[in-house]
Amino acid sequence: MSATSYAENIDLVGLNIGGAAFASSAIPGKFNTNYFFPKPGYLEQWKNKGIKTIRFPIMWERLQPELNGELDEDYAKRIEETFEQAAKYDMRVILDIHNYARYRKQIIGTDAVPISAYGDLLERIAKRWKDQKGLYAYDIMNEPHGADKYWPAAAQAGIDAIRKHDKQRPLLIEGNFWSSSFLWPKFNDPLLQLKDPSDKLIFSAHLYIDKHSSGQYKEPIPDDFDTMLGVKRVKPFIEWLIKHGKQGHIGEFGVPADDPRWLEAMDNLLAYLQEHCIPMTYWAAGSAWGNYKLSIEPKDGKEKPQWDTLRKYVGKGECSRIGPNS
Repeated sequence: MSATSYAENIDLVGLNIGGAAFASSAIPGKFNTNYFFPKPGYLEQWKNKGIKTIRFPIMWERLQPELNGELDEDYAKRIEETFEQAAKYDMRVILDIHNYARYRKQIIGTDAVPISAYGDLLERIAKRWKDQKGLYAYDIMNEPHGADKYWPAAAQAGIDAIRKHDKQRPLLIEGNFWSSSFLWPKFNDPLLQLKDPSDKLIFSAHLYIDKHSSGQYKEPIPDDFDTMLGVKRVKPFIEWLIKHGKQGHIGEFGVPADDPRWLEAMDNLLAYLQEHCIPMTYWAAGSAWGNYKLSIEPKDGKEKPQWDTLRKYVGKGECSRIGPNS
């Protein structure tokens, strides 16, 4: 799809493709044992179902084994192959640094991981991949937490580093406290001070609807479960965006399929997001998830129940720009 047609109709439903950031405790880990990349032709199955946008988590430590050092060629080339595969199928990748504002468990901004080292990573990424047709946007850090006093300055350094080489692509900015949509206004007003010379910042929140919003869904669904819970948990984020005139995105959301009420809640959330022109990437697809209960990957040739709900919104929504619409 051309850039022009994207501008005419914003793509509101995409997928996370997991694998490359698996096994964060195994550094660097072994390809196809600890971590995985999409096999050649993998993305075609999703393109054929109408998916055009993927969020692709990668791990900083694997891409850059030493702070301020050269990128690891094997890992970098596999990322390039993913961009190329996306371009082949007319899809687009949100490249997600899936590191929780940390490098080797140390928070960005502390002595162990200077903010300048984080900027170095993003400058190398943008310099190397700015001409990749399959690259749509940079999600500059997944789920910062415990980094409240450091993250705004680090995010600005990340923006500045990318803009040295890539002035065109959107930058997705996640928030403190695991980028929680429900708690976004409590933790993330400092991000309003961020400056992007290209004026292409999109704030990206996450939400899950289990008891503790963790996405682990350990407890059974309660008898009094409210199928509007997803809407209630995303509203504070949407209202914050409207109040401050900012654009938004939901980078992660997913449910199990062991009770129809989870799916009904997902349906209600997707309708609400579409109404406000907020794009969402479902968590998660990818061929290496096994029996993970949020996985939307077909199994033994059968679609997952979550896909039946999601597909209703794929390619829908007459949105000419990313919202929210107030």
